[in-house]
Amino acid sequence: MEAGARITLDRSGPVPLYFQIAQQLEAAIVDGTLAPGDKIDNEIALADQLGLSRPTVRQAIQVLVDKGMLVRKRGVGTQVVHGKVRRSVELTSLYDDLAAAGQDPRTVVLSLERLDAGEDEARELQLDPGAPVWSLERVRFIGDEPLALMHNVIPASLIDLGSIDLEEVGLYAAMRRAGIWVRVAKQRIGASRVGARESRLLGERRGAPLLTMQRTAYDDAGRAVEYGVHAYRPDRYAFELTLVDR
Repeated sequence: MEAGARITLDRSGPVPLYFQIAQQLEAAIVDGTLAPGDKIDNEIALADQLGLSRPTVRQAIQVLVDKGMLVRKRGVGTQVVHGKVRRSVELTSLYDDLAAAGQDPRTVVLSLERLDAGEDEARELQLDPGAPVWSLERVRFIGDEPLALMHNVIPASLIDLGSIDLEEVGLYAAMRRAGIWVRVAKQRIGASRVGARESRLLGERRGAPLLTMQRTAYDDAGRAVEYGVHAYRPDRYAFELTLVDR
């Protein structure tokens, strides 16, 4: 195993051995012990190292291939690709989360327009239909790889987005600079299928699944300050939620 990853197995416990291998490799990819491009020993060598059968090791590797964290390349072997971004369901922005995790977030602004709010936007933002809003659409990348297509609508009375370089500054950071502090949000997580436009912008095949999120955010005074509709590549992104028994 390259890059210092260590696998320790509990052979007497209830957790299947293949799953223990997959969990530990996934943790090494997420924490950077195994970096993108690192090679994983072939199934025969890894099975010999761990004293396991090849089918057990193959099953463990396949779990991470299915998650998009490893890739098998003919003539090269099994390599680490970018680990999936895992984001807690918290009141944070994607840009802030990626930067805090030591990733390399990059943004391309597709459009920024000052428009009249439609019925859906007006309802979510508690505005009169036709009230002026900023309509912002962006693609968020990690390095050169597209991760998310994001559409946000913000009341134009709150901030002048036209004067801000939103390829250099995250939206929530810009709002904080303008004195807008998001405190509460209503969020809905769902799924959809890749259409022609998403295929072109996110590099996914048409008909593939997409992870979706809709959020309406509110400030200290209870004003609706942002409505977002985002689509994420599920092979690169996941929401995590901790449940507590009270």
